[in-house]
Amino acid sequence: METIWDVIIVGGGPAGLTSGIYTARHSLKTLILDGQKIGGRAHEAHWIENYPGFPEGIEGHKLVELFHQQALRFGVQFHRETVIGITDIGNMKMVSTRGGYYKTKSIIIATGARRNQLSVPGENEFKGKGVSYCAICDGPFYKDKVVAVVGSGHEAVEDALNLAEIATKVYAIPGSKSYSETNLLEKIKQNPKIQLLDGCEVAEIKGRDSVDSILLKGCSIDEVKTDGVFILLEQVSNDNVLGDVGVILDKVGCIVVDRNQQTSIPGVFAAGDCCCSGSQIVTAAGEGGKAALSVLRFIRSVN
Repeated sequence: METIWDVIIVGGGPAGLTSGIYTARHSLKTLILDGQKIGGRAHEAHWIENYPGFPEGIEGHKLVELFHQQALRFGVQFHRETVIGITDIGNMKMVSTRGGYYKTKSIIIATGARRNQLSVPGENEFKGKGVSYCAICDGPFYKDKVVAVVGSGHEAVEDALNLAEIATKVYAIPGSKSYSETNLLEKIKQNPKIQLLDGCEVAEIKGRDSVDSILLKGCSIDEVKTDGVFILLEQVSNDNVLGDVGVILDKVGCIVVDRNQQTSIPGVFAAGDCCCSGSQIVTAAGEGGKAALSVLRFIRSVN
């Protein structure tokens, strides 16, 4: 007999795992599909100090493993499969993977988001050891230290200004695009703790146990000493699984949801970084719980 799930959660990061904990605990038949390592980007976090309940901090992989174990305890099933499409067939949804398809009454999309990388030598080597993609998450680790912020968008400019309140010095490196927002650019130029390296591009990130310098190209400075590099390029929503289902995205590819995490398709919800609401584990978990509660109400109405 073909299995029909109450809810399929696409993505096994903090949002997806929290959703699963809530739905399975309420006896909904719950499946999490993820082709990658359970935990998402949180799994790669070297140390997390701002998740409630861990006053001394905790390693990212240990935190998400606790999420995972709690989901298993309540009966969530996990299949390591890559989702390639979602289809709305009225009262039922179909989730297609490379290995087949699954039928479900509801879906929670929790695919997270990925950062564009610089793709320079040393970037992958020093992830979590001086290379970060989230200034809000990791900025406090660099109090009274020297950092570099790479990126030309609004977020990169704002984070350079915020980091200047923590660090002793900030190198602002917009790359070849330069900054587009002139009002924030003036604030950068006026801040004595920020050195603007306009026209420079990062060629390599160097260090031993952690980052200690970056090599530059395209400008008169060849190398700067730094304790950390914040790479804040454009954030890309992992929306490729949506296909032609009709879920509305905003202009940068983020999933549009209402206050209950409902997408434009009844029975399809979304939570976490794919909604571009802030790259924080606590935010993703909160949205995951809210999406799960919305699924409970939806399933009751369908039944």
